[in-house]
Amino acid sequence: MIDLYLWGTANGLRASLALAECGLQHRVHKVDITKGEAKKPEFLKLNPAGAIPVLVDQQGPGGKPLTLAQSGAIVVYACEKAGRFIPTDLRRRALAAQFFAMAASDIAGTSGTIFRLEFVVPDKSAANVEFFKNILLNYFRVIDQQLAGREYLADEISFADLMLYPNYAVRKA
Repeated sequence: MIDLYLWGTANGLRASLALAECGLQHRVHKVDITKGEAKKPEFLKLNPAGAIPVLVDQQGPGGKPLTLAQSGAIVVYACEKAGRFIPTDLRRRALAAQFFAMAASDIAGTSGTIFRLEFVVPDKSAANVEFFKNILLNYFRVIDQQLAGREYLADEISFADLMLYPNYAVRKA
C-alpha cells in the first residue's frame, strides 16, 4: 500500500492526481502546513526538508520500502510503477519531458512565488505580485499554443499533463 502525505496545494494535488489516474491504491494523510505539521519531528523523518508531498511505498522497487518527496518525482514514479502515461514514441516522450520540466520549474516556481508574495511575506507588494503574474501568464500562453488543436501536451495524455494540471487549472480559473 502507498501512503501519501499532502496538503491541498498544487504540489499535493498533482501527487494525488497521478496516483489516482495511474490506478495505484493509496491512503491519504493530510499534513496541515498552516499549523506547522510538516515541521514536526515525526514528519521530518519522512522528509527532512519539511515539505509536502511525501510518498511512502511499502512495496517499492525490489519489494523494498521507498520514501519519495517532490511532487514531480512522485508523478514520474507513479507513472513508471503503473506503466502508464509515458509515451513510447520518442518525439512525444521528448515533448512530455519538455513540458514536464516547464511545469515543474517555471510554472510551479512562479506560482509558488505568487502565493508567497500574496499570503506569506510580511511586506506585501502588489507590484511584485503583478510582475510574477505576468511571467506566469506568459508561460500559460506557451501552454495554450501547444494545446491549440490538441487535447494533451504530447498528443497523448502523459506525465507532463499530470504535472501541469493543478497549476494550470487553478491559475486559469
